[in-house]
Amino acid sequence: MMERFTVIPVHIDTHPESDGVRPAASDPEVPPRTAVPQTIELKEARKLSTGHGDENHPFLNNVSDAKGNELCDKNLALYEEELDVRPKVSSLLSKLVNYTNLPQGSREHEEEEQMGGQSRKKVLRAPRMGTMMGVYLPCLQNILGVILFLRLPWIVGTAGVLQALLIVLMCCCCTLLTAISMSAIATNGVVPAGGSYFMISRSLGPEFGGAVGLCFYLGTTFAGAMYILGAIEILLKYMAPEAAIFHSSDAADDTSAMLNNMRLYGTIFLTFMALVEFVGVKFVNKFASLFLACVILSILSIYVGVVKSAFHPPTFPICLLGNRTLSRHQFDVCAKTIVEGNTTVATRLWELFCNTTDLTTDTCDNYFVYNNVTEVQAIPGLGSGILKDNLWSTYKEKGAFLEKPFVAAVDAWPKENMNFYVLTDITTSLMVLLGIFFPSVTGIMAGSNRSGDLKDAQKSIPVGTIFAIVTTSLVYFSSVVLLGSCVEGVVLRDKFGDTVNKNLVVGILSWPSPWVIVIGSFFSTFGAGLQSLTGAPRLLQAIAKDNIISFLQVFSHGKANGEPTWALLFTVLMAECGILIASLDMVAPILSMFFLMCYLFVNLACALQTLLRTPNWRPRFKYYHWALSFLGMSICLALMFISSWYYALLAMFIAGMIYKYIEYQGAEKEWGDGIRGLSLSAARYALLRLEEGPPHTKNWRPQLLVLMKLDDSLHVRYPRLLTFASQLKAGKGLTIVGSVIKGSFLENVAETQAAEQTIKNMMDIEKVKGFCQVVIASKVREGIFHLIQSCGLGGMKHNTVVMGWPYGWRRNEDPRSLKIFIDTVRCVTAAHQALLVPKNVSFYPSNHERYLEGSIDVWWIVHDGGLLMLLPFLLKQHKVWKKCNIRIFTVAEMDDNSIQMKKDLKKFLYHLRIEADVEVVEMQSTDISAYTYERTLMMEQRSQMLKQIRLTRAERMREAQLIKDRHSLVRMGSLYSDEEECTETVETIQMTWTKERCEKEKEYRGRSHFGDLMNLKPNQSNVRRMHTAVKLNEVIVERSHDAKLVLLNMPGPPKNVDGDENYMEFLEVLTEGLERVLLVRGGGREVITIYS
Repeated sequence: MMERFTVIPVHIDTHPESDGVRPAASDPEVPPRTAVPQTIELKEARKLSTGHGDENHPFLNNVSDAKGNELCDKNLALYEEELDVRPKVSSLLSKLVNYTNLPQGSREHEEEEQMGGQSRKKVLRAPRMGTMMGVYLPCLQNILGVILFLRLPWIVGTAGVLQALLIVLMCCCCTLLTAISMSAIATNGVVPAGGSYFMISRSLGPEFGGAVGLCFYLGTTFAGAMYILGAIEILLKYMAPEAAIFHSSDAADDTSAMLNNMRLYGTIFLTFMALVEFVGVKFVNKFASLFLACVILSILSIYVGVVKSAFHPPTFPICLLGNRTLSRHQFDVCAKTIVEGNTTVATRLWELFCNTTDLTTDTCDNYFVYNNVTEVQAIPGLGSGILKDNLWSTYKEKGAFLEKPFVAAVDAWPKENMNFYVLTDITTSLMVLLGIFFPSVTGIMAGSNRSGDLKDAQKSIPVGTIFAIVTTSLVYFSSVVLLGSCVEGVVLRDKFGDTVNKNLVVGILSWPSPWVIVIGSFFSTFGAGLQSLTGAPRLLQAIAKDNIISFLQVFSHGKANGEPTWALLFTVLMAECGILIASLDMVAPILSMFFLMCYLFVNLACALQTLLRTPNWRPRFKYYHWALSFLGMSICLALMFISSWYYALLAMFIAGMIYKYIEYQGAEKEWGDGIRGLSLSAARYALLRLEEGPPHTKNWRPQLLVLMKLDDSLHVRYPRLLTFASQLKAGKGLTIVGSVIKGSFLENVAETQAAEQTIKNMMDIEKVKGFCQVVIASKVREGIFHLIQSCGLGGMKHNTVVMGWPYGWRRNEDPRSLKIFIDTVRCVTAAHQALLVPKNVSFYPSNHERYLEGSIDVWWIVHDGGLLMLLPFLLKQHKVWKKCNIRIFTVAEMDDNSIQMKKDLKKFLYHLRIEADVEVVEMQSTDISAYTYERTLMMEQRSQMLKQIRLTRAERMREAQLIKDRHSLVRMGSLYSDEEECTETVETIQMTWTKERCEKEKEYRGRSHFGDLMNLKPNQSNVRRMHTAVKLNEVIVERSHDAKLVLLNMPGPPKNVDGDENYMEFLEVLTEGLERVLLVRGGGREVITIYS
């Protein structure tokens, strides 16, 4: 059903009236106005209001603009200012519809080379590949390969049909479940070039993405090495054995000679493939169809040969001596003697075992003498019933004889002439075979890597990948059953075809000739190696371009057309490492680990996204479930440790190191990944748990709110506050760094962002792990109160405030800095939070310094909940203070038993498990000294003087205000022609002066401001407080003048605000002469306990 839409043009009125009513055009009393005079009128009004006549107002129609700015759309005039960040819907839809996504390194590189290097504009063609050509066939080509032709018969013969089916089932289930998870991720939006790496990194974050991406890269690179080794094995074993350069005289050294040949030819092949890649990837893409055809034809020839064997089995006899299999290529006749004419003569076999052709010799091998030679067919055929003999496993140790079961034989010693038998080259088990077979089911990512070439990637990737896995699984299952039903068991266990005269085992089964399999498998393996060496450098380039691993930056560059030259060279070097291993059976488990690691995290990503139910998780592929993803992840993990536990640990170690490196470097990538969502869910759960009650005393630790002061340039004024916080926290617990900017929020948003970035940079420098919060308030004091009340969330709130000392409070006539400090102390006390005030913080040590000796002195004057005991212990956990000793001083008065106090304090510290020296200081009750009296008098005189200075300043401000008011009245009188109106205005202003205010003003003017200061007598309460401060300071300086840090109780502020200056003077006297002081004020609760 088609819907009909009508586009109606909208006319925007250019004659707005104040009441919102537009005059009719036919009204003769209202003359019509044109648009241009209206614009001029508005511009003149703009001039009067702002004083900037040339300013181009965004809401005005600028007639002089010749460029025709597209943002000045009359229909969207209300949104003009935001169109650069919030585009029109039509523009957004146009960009989405025209979106194209070319893969890295295939079609655009071909077009660049075809242009001959000319700088012409590329024409981006729309993706046109469907499910069959874009996903299904590439997956078939990558899945079916070297293991199918070279190792599957050996696996079937060694493990037996039943265990071989189990191996295939486990591997295919792993890839099928991974494909389901991958389909869900791939259909949850567009997957650009990078394929599986992009999916994993954007689902699990940069740390997991980088680690798994590199593992997948290493797996792809070693897969290329494995394919090259497979091609060389086919070449030297079955196509041209005479091409071997290294030879050995005996069987013991034949293996090493073969490995050297593999290394030499592997390096030559790898160099040739690298040159092909360097010249142009278009050659690889053009021959991809040929390589795929070789794979399909080879498989079809096997199936045809199986059907033919049911009616007419091929003749390939194998020779047995007793129950041992003989290497057939060393002799022609499977018999000890033959009759030529009427004479019995020795055969080549007799000559090998007896070292002579004399039939009467007694120098023959004992086993050869006591056992008969028999000949059986290598391929009995589909209807022979050989399947029941091949059902069970036959695992052997390395160097064991390849024996046919259920055949009578006489064992004989010593074992000689070992080179005439077929021996096992490695120790076999289910775990070993599993690791060797798994690479044959990899390659399921080929479709997702080509997502940019597909017409409908969200439809083609799931369908093509899953059908390719189902097809290849059927091929593997049927191959296991058919090979077990057609081929003799000892032939299947013969890895290199020595029993059938150096022929490929599946080759002798194929039709019409073994060369079909040999040539087809060689070219398919060679092509698969080329494909791996094509994809691996581009994967490395994609990882490098994400800039999450700094040392890979060099690989993000390449040729002018984007070809990853440096990544290709590095890939060749890595593949050469696999070539030097020179054994397909050794390389296969290595790449199995890397692929299994990749598949494990694909399943994890899908399960995580499904369980978190993030709003963006809306895959078009609906046939997935988190339980299937967890099952796939479990199978991957099990296969890793079953196949090779030490390789599994090595792969996990490599991935873990990469993960920690990226985390340490701090990859600043926000990809909306599932790990971040998991962190949010875990944080929510933890916060809800913390809300259940306050923390126990055993779990109490200082959660810091560091009040940071910024200068006019938004730079941190005292960075050592952050240093002290990092040393106190040692990376544990909560740290919030807060700051206040004075002003309006709407006008200072940019300053807030700049201040936050400055503080975060300083936190990184000082290695403070925490959060930053900058607030804007009309008054600094209100902003600080807001931080103290509202910082944190739920149970993760601060319990300790760290603030700097107001160093300029004496020199500054403005009492605001002093007032802010003392009010903050009052606010922290009212909030029942602890307070730490480091004085002389610029003298505190940096994180790079080390105190090799010295002490941290604690002056425990009043009990504050044990915070004074806990702080030095926490500081000693940091490397700066680790070598310092703790000394605890407490004050005893005359009526206290100082000896008993010392014993009790030692016992208390013993139960607290804190090692510290204890000393009890006795304070003698002495008379108040003249110095104390004089110091108190000076303090009170200064306080009164500051009040008088502030009053005189207030007077000056009032005088200035009166002059300004009179000037305003004169100016207003000149503007008004009505005298009465002016008089009313004057009277209105004079009404603000009340009777009480006028009397107070006269009192201020008649008072002598400084006359009574000399006759001032100090308050006795202040004298007592000053006496305490002076005596304590003398004792502290005497005993702790050389301490690295002095901690002492901070007295509470006075309840009467008139004594604020006196309070600050008391604190100055108390800490005078000490280099580094930490004033500590407890929060009113116990923070340390003796109980476990």
